[in-house]
Amino acid sequence: MDVILDLEWPMTIGMTPKQTDLWRGTAAVCEGRVGKQSIWAVLYHQGDRLFADELFADLFAEVGRRSVPPRIVATVLVLQRLRGCSDREAVEAFSFDARWKYACGGLAFDYPGFSHTVLVDMRARLAASDRPERIFAVTVAAARQAGLVGVRRVLDSTPLYDAVATMDTVTLLGAAIRGLLRVADQALEGELRGVLAGGEEYAGLAKPQIDWDDQAARAALVDARARDGRAVLGVLQGRSLGAGVAEAARLLAAVVGQDLEQAGDGVFRIARKVAADRVISTVDPDARHGHKTSAHGFDGYKGHASVDPDSELVLATTATAGNVGDAVAAPELLAELIDQVDDPPAATAAAVAAGGPQAPTPTVYGDSAYGTGPLLASLHAARIDPQLKIQAPVAPGGHFTKDQFHIDLAAGTVTCPAQRTAPIVYNPNPRHRHHGQASFGSACGSCPLRGQCTSAKGGRTITITAYEHELAAARARQADPDRAADYRSTRPKVERKLAHLVRRRHGGRRVRVRGRAKVAADFNLLAAAVNLARLGVLGLHWTPSDGWAAA
Repeated sequence: MDVILDLEWPMTIGMTPKQTDLWRGTAAVCEGRVGKQSIWAVLYHQGDRLFADELFADLFAEVGRRSVPPRIVATVLVLQRLRGCSDREAVEAFSFDARWKYACGGLAFDYPGFSHTVLVDMRARLAASDRPERIFAVTVAAARQAGLVGVRRVLDSTPLYDAVATMDTVTLLGAAIRGLLRVADQALEGELRGVLAGGEEYAGLAKPQIDWDDQAARAALVDARARDGRAVLGVLQGRSLGAGVAEAARLLAAVVGQDLEQAGDGVFRIARKVAADRVISTVDPDARHGHKTSAHGFDGYKGHASVDPDSELVLATTATAGNVGDAVAAPELLAELIDQVDDPPAATAAAVAAGGPQAPTPTVYGDSAYGTGPLLASLHAARIDPQLKIQAPVAPGGHFTKDQFHIDLAAGTVTCPAQRTAPIVYNPNPRHRHHGQASFGSACGSCPLRGQCTSAKGGRTITITAYEHELAAARARQADPDRAADYRSTRPKVERKLAHLVRRRHGGRRVRVRGRAKVAADFNLLAAAVNLARLGVLGLHWTPSDGWAAA
């Protein structure tokens, strides 16, 4: 069950102890025993600057009881994500593992532990704040100041399996109706139960007692559940509903509409199809069926990351439902790069103005999932070089592919391999997925190359997208051997980084929370932990004169 926290509890910020006992402190034991470039050493030496208690001051009240020092809690949260621990396991490790107390500032061996709910409370406070991703932002800001952030980015995504069981249609209907009854007030609940044919079936979580081997009994149950769902929604039609009831009603409407169809005899049956945006669980309505490849399906979410291929640091993350395309998340991932292009660092701008070498060209790398027209157009508008893989055109039956036709957008014509030309007829509906079409029609009837071109009775038709120019230019760039070599040597680096993010099954590949917002926050915190481990390898340190620097 989710823990509901009252963030209005009066609690003042606790301060991390700065003076450690020489004989009882963990620093004397761990210093020299943990690697100088390990995350333990980075957090011990730089933790007070990275996660100063004052960074979290806005999360606490001015009066009240003292909290566990935020610097300690933030460090435990980071180590928890890196080590793949549950909340209870993380607090136990802090209590008994000297390295955890060393990372928290060289605390004494007998420094008191705390309840695992402190971690839950801190995540809730961060989520409700104006800067929920501040722990991750601190790692990126330190890397940027140390000169570790360039202007190249590699994008990719990875499946994140949900933390709930995927429900079948009957279970979904029952759970959605039960959820609506649970949030309704007493009067409305009585009214809703009055229209249910099987009201007693929604009193508990048990499966209906039928002969599941009897096909007719199963069909009758599906029809009954569908009618109950529609009857309940009919009662709510046109009413002014509270937020909780309205949300439960929307979920029920989605469940009723996604899996069922009504035959000519009026009986509701399970449709022989899978809805494009199918809800798979009422416990986590944001999770979806996803496909990383045509042969690899999963249930849950996608974690998206933008990585600097030179420093191998994660610079942006987000999470989407499993059925969302990778390119949809790209604008959010690239927002920080676009800001960097529009407002370059002062030192870089001054060097270019003084006649020095031109700044490197901002470049984005991505596989064919990112090779879409809208993304290409947006990158061109932002003055970013798109090193995105564009899928080669295909045609059924080994026929001529689209790139074997000469498309002249300026003249509005398409010329086929037989040198016959057809005009492009543009669609008046700007939202149509086909911007225009060129149909060769009857010209194909007497064409000697017809067998190599089409088997359609109406002849060959070439579709033109609204981004035809960007796609054609990208395919031409892709043919450059130097660009192809650069792509092959750069893009795979993101695969290794994603492997670092999900190497722990608990909290890595398998999410620990429910809901897209919480999954995105947890994935972002995981990226912060991986960044800190990488910054240790890169020798991140603080200098009084220049601030953050790297070895």
